[in-house]
Amino acid sequence: ATPLAGVTAAALSNIRSMDVSLPTIIAHRGNAAEFPENTLEALQSAVDLGVRHVELDVQLSSDRVPLLLHDADFRRMNGRSDSVFDLAWSEISSLPMGEPGRFGVAHAEIRPCSLQQFASALARWPGVIAFVEIKRASLRRFGQAVVLDQVMACLPELLDRCVLMSFDRPCLEELRRRGRPRIGWVLDGYNEAARAAAGALAPEFLFCNVERLPPGDARLWPGPWEWAIYEIRDAPTARAVCARGAGFVETMTVRALQMQYAASSGG
Repeated sequence: ATPLAGVTAAALSNIRSMDVSLPTIIAHRGNAAEFPENTLEALQSAVDLGVRHVELDVQLSSDRVPLLLHDADFRRMNGRSDSVFDLAWSEISSLPMGEPGRFGVAHAEIRPCSLQQFASALARWPGVIAFVEIKRASLRRFGQAVVLDQVMACLPELLDRCVLMSFDRPCLEELRRRGRPRIGWVLDGYNEAARAAAGALAPEFLFCNVERLPPGDARLWPGPWEWAIYEIRDAPTARAVCARGAGFVETMTVRALQMQYAASSGG
């Protein structure tokens, strides 16, 4: 039997409340260790495992339809070099998204997910919070106003369950001006300039790659934000960043990290 035998999804989702030294798990691009990233299947799998925080990336097609995609092309997802900005959603929607480099033909039937399709799924997942990352490539291609208008138009009934996030600080500043209540800034670096900028922006969440954190056990910058550290793959690292002040960790290896959480919590 696996370490998860007899452990229900509900029990796994409650581990954080039982052991405050374990930060809350965010499924990075869904359960991307077992399914192609940024697909509805990966996100549904994370939710089925009991995760209540998911993260996804958004790009725009040539006809300005927001869709779930990290890169600006499809090389990793299906081997095609086409730019997402050169194809309409009607063309993109039928492309395979099985990530053959990782999965071979195991997920050859999986297709792209539009942000509107994801919103419909999120409406069926009570209690799930979505971190929606707006990619800089789309902001550069279409401009801030177009991208934000298109993204927010897909989420009108669900904005209270979404955190809009980006590496692009001007994008987040515009969301503040629009009255968007919750934003997350993804840091390019952990340095004094970023700390000052974070203080001025005052996002609800700060995201940082674990490899960009300074070594040691010094506390993360205090502020009005929650820290979310990525890409975490093991419980000891999760505990270490939690001890430094991170309430959340992002991982693609959702099931494996849950198993470690359950084992280290006596689950």
